[in-house]
Amino acid sequence: MKIILTHEVSGLGAAGDVVDVKDGYARNYLVPRGFAIRWTKGGEKDVEQIRRARKIHEIATIEQANQVKAELEGVQVRLSTRSGEAGRLFGSVTQADIAAAISAAGGPKVDKRRIELDAPIKSLGAHSASVRLHPEVAAKVNVEVVAA
Repeated sequence: MKIILTHEVSGLGAAGDVVDVKDGYARNYLVPRGFAIRWTKGGEKDVEQIRRARKIHEIATIEQANQVKAELEGVQVRLSTRSGEAGRLFGSVTQADIAAAISAAGGPKVDKRRIELDAPIKSLGAHSASVRLHPEVAAKVNVEVVAA
């Protein structure tokens, strides 16, 4: 099934790309969550709008990505959250929480979909996250989770 991506999907493509995926993946996951729309002949107009919007929001050059990377790596990110005994959190720290903490710490605005975690953060202490700024540039962000 041909679909038009409306958001970036890891391993599949960026917003505005027309990709071919299995019917069930498109019908049960991508379309209901708003990550994609079905491809139609009239949908080609939507592709251009999506691509123009993507160019406005994305980091265009590697030099810009390296500047943002330097800013991100210089920011001390601290999240205070509720925790139980032995340092276990009630729930986990999400990508949205990390993006908000980066902005609160004075760092650049980061889209939560660009933040990648190796494993869910469910304990207090120091953790690391990766931020994909450009296909060739990724920044490492150290996140310190403290008890509230």
